Amino acid sequence: MAIQRKHTMYHSTIIDADPDTVFGVVRDALKVVAIVSGPAAQHVHWVDGGAPERVPSLYNFTLAFSGGLVQQEVAGRNELERSQTYRSIEPTMGVDRYIGTIRVRPITDDPDRCFFDWTRELTIAEDADTEVVETIIAMMAKQTDSMRDHFARNGGDRG
Repeated sequence: MAIQRKHTMYHSTIIDADPDTVFGVVRDALKVVAIVSGPAAQHVHWVDGGAPERVPSLYNFTLAFSGGLVQQEVAGRNELERSQTYRSIEPTMGVDRYIGTIRVRPITDDPDRCFFDWTRELTIAEDADTEVVETIIAMMAKQTDSMRDHFARNGGDRG
């Protein structure tokens, strides 16, 4: 696969849980990392007093397949629109810059389900290891389904 210097991703799904329940999980970045990465993300933790209630808020984790440290920040949150934006703090494993936004929207005629979308933009380093970047992009492509499956397994619970 040819890697473009700027790589934009958009994934969406329907989740079998109400929007407030889903956003209750989304607003805690560490829960999202645990759900979408599972054992592929290790040592997931808040940094410098970061917490779900604090924006901006720094958090780190290590990718098991490469040992690469990922340093990110919850950069913005809109409680009314149920959206959260986060970004990379430092370049890592061939990704110079990363920004992502998760949105959780109601389904008008089905209040027990919601529409979940995840937009991401990666700026890839000129000297990036193509295999590592392809692995990261492939992992990201499956993460929306991981969120959907998490709520399906837990019967719509926050879990």
